[in-house]
Order: sequence, then C-alpha cells, then structure tokens
Amino acid sequence: QILFAMKYKILVLGGNGFIGSHLIKYCLKKKWRVVSLSKNLPPLKKRLQKVEYLSCDISNHKELKKKIKPNYDYVVNLSGYIDHSNDKKIIKTHYTGCKNLTQIFKTKYPTSFVQIGSGLEYGNLKSPHREDKVVNLNSIKSNYSKAKYLATKHIIKLAKKNNFPGVVVRFYQVYGPGQNTNRLIPFVIKSCKNDEKFPCSSGNQTKDFLYVTDAIDAIIKTLESKNCHGEIINIGYGRPIRVKKIILLIRNFVKKGMPQFNKIKLRKDEPLEYYPSIKKAHRIIGWKPKISLSKGIELTI
Repeated sequence: QILFAMKYKILVLGGNGFIGSHLIKYCLKKKWRVVSLSKNLPPLKKRLQKVEYLSCDISNHKELKKKIKPNYDYVVNLSGYIDHSNDKKIIKTHYTGCKNLTQIFKTKYPTSFVQIGSGLEYGNLKSPHREDKVVNLNSIKSNYSKAKYLATKHIIKLAKKNNFPGVVVRFYQVYGPGQNTNRLIPFVIKSCKNDEKFPCSSGNQTKDFLYVTDAIDAIIKTLESKNCHGEIINIGYGRPIRVKKIILLIRNFVKKGMPQFNKIKLRKDEPLEYYPSIKKAHRIIGWKPKISLSKGIELTI
C-alpha cells in the first residue's frame, strides 16, 4: 500500500494515438498509474492492463469536467485530429480543448503539464528553428498550425502570469513502429515491402525525423524537470536529411520497392528546409536523441 501511494499518476490525452500509446507503455514500465483519455475508447484487444481508459471530447468543457478531476501528478496533452481537413474541429480540439484542460486544473495544479506543439508553429521562419524567434501569426498557413500556436500562447501566458507548470514541446516528424501508413516513413516501408511502384515528389526537400523512443524520453525528461515551466522546447533529431535519401535508405533496407520520383508536386506551403535547433533541449532538460536514423528505420521496418 505504501509503494502504491508513491506511484505517480499521469493523464495522457490522446493515449490511443501513435505517440500516446508508446508513452503509456513507457509509463507502465515505470510503474506509474496511467489514465488515458481519447475521444473514442480503443478496441478491447488494444487495451493494456492497469490502464484506465476514458472517452471524452475535450472541446466540450462540461463533459470534460465530469470525466476528470484535478488529481494528477503529470498531464501530457497529445490530443488532436490526424485529419486536418475539418477546420472547425481542428480549432476546437487543439486550442479550445487545451484551454478547457487548463481550466480543469486551475484549482489544483499538476506537478507538470506538457502541451505537445508542432514545428509548424514557426510558419515561414527559416530553419533551423529557434525557440526565441518571434513568430508572425499571419505567416502560419494551416489552421492546424494556427491552433497549435494559439494553444502554445495560452500555456506560456498561464505559466508566466499564474505560475502554471506548463511546458510546450514542439515535435518535428516522429516515426517508429505502429505508426499509421498515411505518414511518409511507414508509407514507404509498406510500399517497398509489397514491392510496389509508388509516386514521390522530387525528394529534394530536407526534413527532420526523430525515432519515437527519443520523443518519449524527451516528454519524460520534461515532466521530471522543474526548471522548464513556461518554456517552449524544440524536440527533433536536429540534423535534417533529404526526403529522397530517406526513401532510398528504406528501399536499400527492404531490397524491394520502386519509388517514382518527380511524380508528385510539392505543396505550395511546404518549406524546402524544415528542421529545429535542439540546443535548448540539451541545455534545459539534458536531452538529446540517441537513435540514429538508420537504426530507427531498421527498428521500424
């Protein structure tokens, strides 16, 4: 009973998702008490023992207030839509949902509240992105990115004004086992394994890809750090790579597949260079990635 009382209790919003499910498994290994809240409950066969699963739309404040009480040590907000086509839902989930969550915890703060942001919040700023750069909201193209940016502003304002223990972690491309095949790396792996021809862009754009266990390590270090509240922290690999090189790396590992380059035009709003500076993460939370790109690709395959 004494040992049980010492366990940390964590609330993972978006626990059904790719990063959320990896985070939950890691927290269980640490013997933390885990509560997962998503809009829909996962199928019974995907539920993990010792995890309490809740379902709720976090953009509905009344419903959220009924579901959760402010009695958590840690909160990680990974909730949101993968499909970015419904603008109203995006704003409601990523911005209104974030505000609703902080409202729930205003009477009793958790030890740490990690809001998961996105590198897309930097808009048209040139890479490498640094956290101290001023972002012009009008330069942010998509509603998803704008909603994430507004949520970031909300968390940082609360932290500065009311000492709310909020931190914003801005992820770049996180990949790894169990990711949906509508993302680049799992899509290419699946296409190569099936020995298919598949259309690609020129692949000349450079991006940043981070293996999922490194992403989880960053979340945990942020939760456990007391000197990062009120901060924005970039989390990525920190070394960009051309998309074409990634595709050919996967092709060489699998030894099958026929990528068809120059068959897809780059999106007008897609930056040719998109990667972070990760110096602040190393300085403030003592984090840096451990899994090389080739090792991460191999593990994912």
